[in-house]
Amino acid sequence: MTWSPLLALQRATHATLQVLAAELVDLDLTASEINALANLADGRARTVSELGADVGSRPTTLTSVLDRLERRGHITRGVRPGDRRVVLIELTHSGRATAAIVTDTIRALEQRALGALPPDHLAGLRAGLDALTEGSR
Repeated sequence: MTWSPLLALQRATHATLQVLAAELVDLDLTASEINALANLADGRARTVSELGADVGSRPTTLTSVLDRLERRGHITRGVRPGDRRVVLIELTHSGRATAAIVTDTIRALEQRALGALPPDHLAGLRAGLDALTEGSR
């Protein structure tokens, strides 16, 4: 088989997850929990559906991740003012601190792995990843 961008992406994903797991081992987080915290790190509250879209997961799949993060005190689930049917996910104080560690670790890995790439290569990588994301929906 010739080079496959999807297989290369899968290899890169597994390699990245292994590095993140090793560097964040003291936090005792799964890859899905790391992903959720990193996406919540901007401090913006999200509905379960919004967070699911951000992390690339169905809301039903995300529920167990959110349950674990809530039990550990990293997130809260509240209601949207004016619409009690909508559940909002927000980071707690400990969740913000943990998310900051996660994002710092991700940024450092990105810098090590991609820092030497010229901007046009990074733009091409982003375009390719965006196309794969959109084409998979």
